[in-house]
Amino acid sequence: MDETRRDRDAEGRARNARPRDGLGRPLPYGTPGVERQPEGVVRTPEETVRDAQRLLDAGMPFHAHEVFEDAWKSGPVAERELWRALAQLAVGLTHAARGNATGGARLLRRGAVALAEFGDARPHGIAVGGLVGWAEELAGRVEAQEGQEAPVEPVDAADEAPRLRPGGGGA
Repeated sequence: MDETRRDRDAEGRARNARPRDGLGRPLPYGTPGVERQPEGVVRTPEETVRDAQRLLDAGMPFHAHEVFEDAWKSGPVAERELWRALAQLAVGLTHAARGNATGGARLLRRGAVALAEFGDARPHGIAVGGLVGWAEELAGRVEAQEGQEAPVEPVDAADEAPRLRPGGGGA
């Protein structure tokens, strides 16, 4: 493939066709990568939670973020902030797993604040309180590395994956 030409989808929109790793980082053309999540998929809330949890458990929070992003863009207006907050948590975990302590902590905290707006509600069985606690605790651990002389140690995305629902996937 000509690497100087922009990748385009069937409709002519710019799309980066480079393969990506499990954390969404672009790899050189021709390198085997992780299959990307299709964009614009309309899922039920149950499917969204199930698919995102599967990706989180596999250590692929960048890809889980894409599932949440689809829900936030296609779902009812009343639920958009829920899905957006969950997408921010997934991107925060992505950055922390890439060794970006500042970006990871910032996005984890931003997602936690937005998710906390749901209070004690459990929309679609999602463990809001548990996820807020998980995000704040992980953000604190990631931030604690910033002032150290040693390089920031990336977190293991699969080991740190939150449980979206108690019992079968809750924080």
